Amino acid sequence: MRKLFYFLISSALFIQCGKPKEQVKTISAPINNSAKNLNISVLIDLSDRIDPEKNSNPTMEYFQRDVEYIKAIDKGFLDHIKSKRVIQLNDQMQVFFNPEPSDPKMNELTKDLKVSFDKNTTKDNIDLVDKKYSSLPLQIYQSAIKDKQYVGSDIWEFFKNKAKDYCIKDNHRNILFILTDGYIYHKDSKFSEGQKTSYLTPELVKSLKLNSSDFKAKIQDKGLGFIKANDDLENLEVIVLGINPVKGNPFGGDVIKEYWENWFKEMKIKNYQIKSADLPSNLEPIILKAISGK
Repeated sequence: MRKLFYFLISSALFIQCGKPKEQVKTISAPINNSAKNLNISVLIDLSDRIDPEKNSNPTMEYFQRDVEYIKAIDKGFLDHIKSKRVIQLNDQMQVFFNPEPSDPKMNELTKDLKVSFDKNTTKDNIDLVDKKYSSLPLQIYQSAIKDKQYVGSDIWEFFKNKAKDYCIKDNHRNILFILTDGYIYHKDSKFSEGQKTSYLTPELVKSLKLNSSDFKAKIQDKGLGFIKANDDLENLEVIVLGINPVKGNPFGGDVIKEYWENWFKEMKIKNYQIKSADLPSNLEPIILKAISGK
């Protein structure tokens, strides 16, 4: 009996151990590596909108707001850097003007503001970038205001010839911040095609009589807007900061935003935000959220 008992126990254990293990399938969601790498660009409109004499604001001058916007962009970028392991770093940030100022000093400052991080990055590199973005942007604005050689804002030409090459990088999340009052004008890129133009000025808005609540219907019915500058920018996110229409038209800001929104849609830009020239303390959370993607 005892032998039979041991035989039955051994047989049961053999059968149990001999069963093939159940195959468990693990399904992993594909990791979007491009979302982990940031390529941030800042395009600064150095037209006379930053002139504290011509466009003064007692609460906070517009060039000072720009400087604080840039600091917030830097903070969002560095927060992203600090959230990654060093070995994963493949991120960059840069500043552009269009056209470029003739002052060599200005161009040197933009070179210093072009920064990148890779697996060789150290804490000292991060601290250095923070230091640069805390001081150099103000020097750029002070220099532009001092010599009063405002070069205008050829934003249309930037989108046509430079945005794709300068601001879009493979395997990255590409974000372009534009600091502007929303008006676009440069003497070298001023033309029209039918009812569409490469520029937008207060004088043009006034001549088109876009000063009433039916401005959107007028824009649509007359086919007004910016001439399409590009049609291959779906991998670019754009955030416009500083919209500041001239006084006297209660719908001026809405007209500017309508022009920009329609333009972005034509250029296949899916993710964009257009914000007025609010105080930096109000826009910083928006900037940080846009960079984090949360």
